[in-house]
Amino acid sequence: MASEPPPFDEETDQKDEDDLFSDAKEQKSEPSPSEEPASLPINDEDAGIKEKDEDDLFAGGGDEVKLDDSETEEEVPPVAAAVPEKKAAPPVVGATSPKPEPTPQISVSQSSTSSSKLSGTTKSSRDEVDVDEEDEGTIEIRVMEPQKMGDGIGAYMVYRVVTKTSIPAFRKPELSVLRRFSDFLGLHARLQEKNVKNGIIVPPAPEKSVVGMTKIKMSKEESGSSDFVERRRAALERYLNRTAQHPVLRNDPDLQDFLERDGELPKSTSTSALSGAGVMRLFHKMGDAVEKITFKMDETDEWFEEKQQQIEALDQQLRKLHSSVEALSMHRKELSSTTAVFAKSAAMLGSVEEHTALSRALSQLAETEEKIEQLHKEQAEHDFFTMAELMKDYISLIGAVKEVFHERYKLYKNWKDAEVVLGKKRENKAKLEVQHKTDKISQAQQEITEYEQKVEKGQEDFEKISDTIRKEIRRFEKYRVIDFKNSVVKYLEALMENQQKMIKFWETFLPEAKAIA
Repeated sequence: MASEPPPFDEETDQKDEDDLFSDAKEQKSEPSPSEEPASLPINDEDAGIKEKDEDDLFAGGGDEVKLDDSETEEEVPPVAAAVPEKKAAPPVVGATSPKPEPTPQISVSQSSTSSSKLSGTTKSSRDEVDVDEEDEGTIEIRVMEPQKMGDGIGAYMVYRVVTKTSIPAFRKPELSVLRRFSDFLGLHARLQEKNVKNGIIVPPAPEKSVVGMTKIKMSKEESGSSDFVERRRAALERYLNRTAQHPVLRNDPDLQDFLERDGELPKSTSTSALSGAGVMRLFHKMGDAVEKITFKMDETDEWFEEKQQQIEALDQQLRKLHSSVEALSMHRKELSSTTAVFAKSAAMLGSVEEHTALSRALSQLAETEEKIEQLHKEQAEHDFFTMAELMKDYISLIGAVKEVFHERYKLYKNWKDAEVVLGKKRENKAKLEVQHKTDKISQAQQEITEYEQKVEKGQEDFEKISDTIRKEIRRFEKYRVIDFKNSVVKYLEALMENQQKMIKFWETFLPEAKAIA
């Protein structure tokens, strides 16, 4: 009879419901003879505990997983109350460890080849960004089939823009139109004019290249074989995808018209650098620069001061990195051409060598160097298109970020200028009252009321653009991390793949070199 455990009475059940670990405390303070067999583990209980440990693999290591008291009372058997060693993590029968909620993934269409995904983003980067972006549908844009139209100095390039989207605002899920380079510049100019003043960061369009385009106009070769045309095509594709993924710009009528309208768009007259609008833009930028030097903004928001310093530092570092990556790409191209010359020389030497084994080894070396020359060429393309172009894009994007900061500065200046004028108007009214010029007091009061409204409007506009810029900067930082992560991973994968191919080439050649007697 000593080998059988005592039956569990109502008192024990009631004690388990009140406190799972009360037995452990009572055994130390008031041990009872009747409860002594229950507090000592016996064979049957050991077997039960071992069986439960085998069922629940994580019973002893779940310190971070905490369950509510109600769940514990329903799922923990009474035997657990008699084993104080288990009170760090009571075994759970018939329940599995709660699965962590999946991290939200955000699809980003940056180019025609891949769709970026973000996993494990921090809370600060998700705040105020994901609310109104991804619910409207997806859009992916490809720029392809560059064609040269016309001959001579009047020639120009036309690109086919293919759009696939699930956004209801577009009339069809698949669209295809032909657009010239000036159409892209005109689209950017219209989007910038409407949105930058509201604090929206408008992605910049690719810059015009007079030298590159002149070579295309004068060249008799096919346009698709030109490196310049391919680089411009890829840059235009990235520009459209960045613009279309913005929750505000994607709904702009000008963008929809650009992607949907059949036939030619109205010709833009302000895209030329030598046009009247281009000259005016240059004068305005010079005037803004001088005005910013003469007027000092008293920045009271530490967030904006910190972000502007970060943007300036990021701009400088990206420019240095862009220069280094371009130099690396040029060195790889030079290495590729030098390797081709070496391969040709080795082949010629092998053809005149009388020693059979040595001649065969030299010929095999020439073939290996030819393959390696192609690897160097491919890697140079990866250096440029994957990394150098990314740096160049973000240098331009930082310029767009600086523009919205400058718009905020201009609104602040207008607000403070209105406050100064309002103070003068009030002083003028006070002088009129002292001089008892009652006929002019009413007009002075009207001017005061007018400038009070201007001051109130200026403060409201300044606070509104500040809030918008905060959201835009968070969004810019989030997608910057995504873009750099995807590009660096893609670049490293290509680099490792080329290195593995090079190792195989040399391993194949090694027996030929050892066979020389």
